[in-house]
Formats: sequence, C-alpha cells, structure tokens
Amino acid sequence: MPKPIKHTQPGYRRPLLAGLLAALVLCIALPVEAQQTLRIGYQKSSTLITLLKTRGTLEKALAPQDVTVTWHEFPSGLPLLEALNVGNVDISADVADTVPIFAQAAQAKLTYFAQEAASPSAQAIIVHKNSPVQQLSDLKGKKVAVTKAAGSHYLLIAALKKAGLAFSDIQPAYLSPADGRAAFENNKVDAWVTWEPFLTSAQRQLPTRTLADGKELSSYKRYYLTGTNYAKDHPQVLSVVYEQLHSAGIWLKANPREAAQVLSPLWGNLDIETVEIANSHRTYQIQPVTHEQLDEQQHIADAFFAAGLLPKAVDAQAVEVWKP
Repeated sequence: MPKPIKHTQPGYRRPLLAGLLAALVLCIALPVEAQQTLRIGYQKSSTLITLLKTRGTLEKALAPQDVTVTWHEFPSGLPLLEALNVGNVDISADVADTVPIFAQAAQAKLTYFAQEAASPSAQAIIVHKNSPVQQLSDLKGKKVAVTKAAGSHYLLIAALKKAGLAFSDIQPAYLSPADGRAAFENNKVDAWVTWEPFLTSAQRQLPTRTLADGKELSSYKRYYLTGTNYAKDHPQVLSVVYEQLHSAGIWLKANPREAAQVLSPLWGNLDIETVEIANSHRTYQIQPVTHEQLDEQQHIADAFFAAGLLPKAVDAQAVEVWKP
C-alpha cells in the first residue's frame, strides 16, 4: 500500500507563509475610512435648514459619503458665526447679510458657499399702533430694540439715514429676537426692528404699525457660510448640502401649507397662516455667490464703519467664495 505523500518540505510552506504575511500586512496597511460628522449651526429663522433637519433629507443624501449630521441652534447670526470661526460648527445656515461683515472685521476665516436671493419685505421697523412715532424722523431720541449685527441692524441704519438721522440719534437696545419681542410687548422700547418669522408673528398678535421695511433700503440677502479649511477639504459635502438647500427652497414654494405645518411646532406653535405669511416674504431661492454680487456687502460694511460700529474698515471682497 503506497504511503501518503507528506508535504513537509520547506518549499511548500514558504509560499503559504509568505502569502499569509502579505495578506496580514495588506490588511494593516489599508486605510480605514472614518465616519465624518458634519456639524451644522442654525437659528430659528433658518427655514430651509430646519426643513432638511426635520424631514431627514440631508442625512439620507450624505449617507453614501458616510457622513452623519449634528444640529446646533443659536439665538442669532453673530454667535453662530463666532462658533463657526472657532471651529465649533462646520457650516452656518443662512445668516443675514450684515453678519459676515462683523465676522470679517473680527478676522474670521469664512467662505461663502450659497445665498438666498433678496427678500426686502422679510424685515421691518415696527411701532405700537397708538405710538406717537408716526414717521422715521420721529425715532430721534427714542429707544429702539435691535439685534446686534443682524440684517435688521443695517435696515435701521439705512432707514435713519433716509430720515436725515444718524445712528447716534437713537438709543439702541441690543436684544435677541425673543427679548426684543418681550421689551416691545411690555412697552420697554419705542420701536422694534426684526425679521421673519418674528415680524409677522408680532404684526398678527399685537396692534402694530410698520414704519419701514427693506424696500429701497436693504435687499436683505441671507448667506450660508463655512470655514475656509472645511470648504477646501470637503467640497463633495458642500455640493450635497447646496443641492439639498436648492431643492428644499423649490419644495417650500410649491408646498407652502405643508411646509407651514412642518415649521409651526418648531416656531413656537405659530398658527399655520402666520407661518405661511412669514414664508411668503422670503424668496428661498438658493443661488451661488460671486464676488461681483458682493457690492451691497461693501455698502453695508461702509455704513457700519461710518457709524462707528466696526473697529476697522472691511473689504467685503476680501473673502473666499465656493463655487458649486
């Protein structure tokens, strides 16, 4: 009976061991893609971002890139961009045109990556219906609630200039939207400058008059920003966010009632009609940003510097712009 062949020669073992070692080295050497987290900062008026968050559409769109999303709410635009500048968030949802100017003055390294087309009727200066203030010039010496560095801050400056007044002719009360509403409602201030949805909410719930909105004073664009390094390192993520914002804007305008039903509980249970009216004052048209379109940003920067509200002059063009 023939004996079984024993493959004990070194020549048989060496290729096997070499193959196993090679496979082990390959496994060790292969990079493991770590899951990314996109941190998005937003405020109550960040309508499109709020829709993406609530409907879960952005997470689904980013899943193929193995990117998860965390959401961080801020009371207004300035603290949001401060958080972006120090790296606490990666993307800022829409902030009013004024806010990036203050961020530039603080030497923040930010990049514009999208804008919402002008919505001048989405902010206004209001007074109580029985107020003795009948026109803008009557604001001289009056106490006006305004959120520092918000778009409404620039509207106030522009409106005062139109009336022949300087910003120093009034008493500014720098308040968040919630505190501004409380101060206005309790007659602690003579006027309030605010934006949507706070504006329509006040107009429908309180006896008010509108002294001026943004028409012929402030176009009120809203900008989406990111850190300059993030824009360079994650262009694919920004592309997805841009497309999702664009789609959300189209969806909202095509489905105003459904959008209002989604937003109502997130906006302090505002009634559906109030939410619809507030949304009708904004275009929600997402567009790319170009340096050529930053001319009004320069006017805003110059106005704040002339009023002594910026520590130094700002070149609005000296900023990075991401192109989709």
